[in-house]
Amino acid sequence: MSESPTLVKERRIFGDIFHLAIDTFRANRARFFLTSLGTVMGTVSLIWVVTISLTGESYVVAAIQNIGANLIWVEYSGLADPEVGAKNDFLTIDDMEALQQQIPGIVAATPVVNLHFPYATRGGAEITLLVLGVNPSYQQIRRLRLLSGRFLDEQDDRLVSKAALVTERFAVSQFGSVDEALGKDVTLSGIPFQIIGTFSEGFNTYGQSEIVDNTVLIPYQVARFLTGSDAINQIYISAPDIASVPDVSQEIRRVIRLRHRPEAVYEVGNLTQVLSVARTTVKAISLLLLLFSLVTLLVGGMGIMNIMLATVTSRTREIGIMKALGATSGQIRLQFLLESTLISIGGGLAGTILGIGLPLAIAAYSNLKLQTSWISAVVALIVSGAIGIAFGTVPAVRAARFDPVESLKAEQGGIG
Repeated sequence: MSESPTLVKERRIFGDIFHLAIDTFRANRARFFLTSLGTVMGTVSLIWVVTISLTGESYVVAAIQNIGANLIWVEYSGLADPEVGAKNDFLTIDDMEALQQQIPGIVAATPVVNLHFPYATRGGAEITLLVLGVNPSYQQIRRLRLLSGRFLDEQDDRLVSKAALVTERFAVSQFGSVDEALGKDVTLSGIPFQIIGTFSEGFNTYGQSEIVDNTVLIPYQVARFLTGSDAINQIYISAPDIASVPDVSQEIRRVIRLRHRPEAVYEVGNLTQVLSVARTTVKAISLLLLLFSLVTLLVGGMGIMNIMLATVTSRTREIGIMKALGATSGQIRLQFLLESTLISIGGGLAGTILGIGLPLAIAAYSNLKLQTSWISAVVALIVSGAIGIAFGTVPAVRAARFDPVESLKAEQGGIG
């Protein structure tokens, strides 16, 4: 089916107007380039905000997951009413075993006994060591990084061996390096423990964990001997995944309540709430930055409108001639609207190239992993085009309303 003559004519007219707008753009490149800078900066900032948001959220999630997003801990908080019963109701290894037997969702568990011992450094100063009595599964649950030697195993626990692991910071400060620390002794309560390995946390927790610089890990059974008690400070538990953490936590509360007195209070904690708060915070900051980006785009749009208004005034005679030759108000309006849209989209395209290109270049030549979003680039282009149409409408309407006779008279009067 052939196209109607009217449609063919309208398409030809649109093509002529578009080419005229392109010619005008080429004839005034410097002015239009400077005009589009606002749109360039607005588009770049919009894409970078999305990149920063995605990268920040990815970093926060990775940090929490490296600590152990599926980590659950249980600890005794005390008595709800001390007057009801003065005897504490501490957690024991039997509680941990009961949890493992009754809750199928538990992947691994370890008791944690906290001890503090004075230690004389090789410089003569005295520091306090935090000694944690743990099971071999502690490494898996806390996702620790083994730097040298080996970790505790079942034989260490069964034979009550005097084996110890120390932090990287302690090994370097006391023995020179993580390798030099291997085989050396660290004396706790008069008992020499042989260092079989050194470790660090899998990710920087900025002090928000039970592990400090001067931390020593020893087998749980040895810690139990040193305390002379069956009480443990915490039970650390690993759930299958993040999604199962709430259900497993609820089951842990139920089992612990059934095994202890009603007045005893136990805290069951996990990092899912921390993860949710961190994500919300990142999104809130990103939204604030996004608003600033939109303001930049709006300022760029106002710049386009002001330049186009000045252009309309300077091209009064041209508009008059075009109308005298038969151009309609709609065609005049379309031409100026196309010019403002070309400026805006051109700036948006340049901004998109910079906004996407720079993060990709940084990621290619550094260890930084920036999360770029092609959707944000498409959105930025669409927004820049919308800005050009929105702020180009006023100048276009003003140009379309010019009277051809008055336009030519005004131009001639200005010349004379």
